[in-house]
Amino acid sequence: MTDAYTLTPAQKAWQDHEILNQFFGPLPLEPRRIPMRELISTLLSHRTTHVDEELAYDRMLETFGDWEGVLAAPVKELAHAIRTTRWPDTQAPRIQEILRRIKAERGEFTLDFLAEWPVEQGLQWLTDMPGIGLKTASLVLLFNFQKPVLPVDTHVHRVAQRVGMIGPKVSTDKAHQVLLALLPKDSVVLLNFHKHNYWLGQHICFFTRPDCPRCPLKGFCNYYLEHYGPADAAALAATPARWERSWGELQH
Repeated sequence: MTDAYTLTPAQKAWQDHEILNQFFGPLPLEPRRIPMRELISTLLSHRTTHVDEELAYDRMLETFGDWEGVLAAPVKELAHAIRTTRWPDTQAPRIQEILRRIKAERGEFTLDFLAEWPVEQGLQWLTDMPGIGLKTASLVLLFNFQKPVLPVDTHVHRVAQRVGMIGPKVSTDKAHQVLLALLPKDSVVLLNFHKHNYWLGQHICFFTRPDCPRCPLKGFCNYYLEHYGPADAAALAATPARWERSWGELQH
């Protein structure tokens, strides 16, 4: 039983993927929204609920009509339109600078050219934009262009550290490369790893008081071992086999 806790990080990453694929169900790699929306919506989502992010995006386009209107808007009016985000006064000029650069370089408001670019070039171009970090850049490249990258947010980072896939001092930015090196360069695998660990961190592996008894990863999780001891047969048998909808909505 305790041997499972000595798996290598790569072995734990693959076990994580296989178990959570069963627990949450596999996801197809289909864009959830067009690339420009993915970029701007993810920027708006920083430390903001999904509902408030969607409200801010919808208000912005309803108020100013299109990207040309958003770019030309007085910055205070734009900030007011996205006021449900965490930092509207900071995000408004960032959005306009991103739109300004895209229009200046590409002649239109499009990210479709990223489909033809190598991964590193796309990551570099996106992260040169104000407010766009590795997580947002990776989301755009993976979700919209099926590039083999792995977005790592705070939920994925927390789960990976607790399970033992990455060390306690590995930063969120560094984890993008460390975790990616543990997994196949398969975009479908990477999408599912990202989404499933995001959901696990959001609904079970909380920052405080994680719901360890319900977690399907307890059989090889370092955090569980430290706080509960090795998961015995009874603890493993009591683990739910699949996520129940009644426990909460899984956001796509």
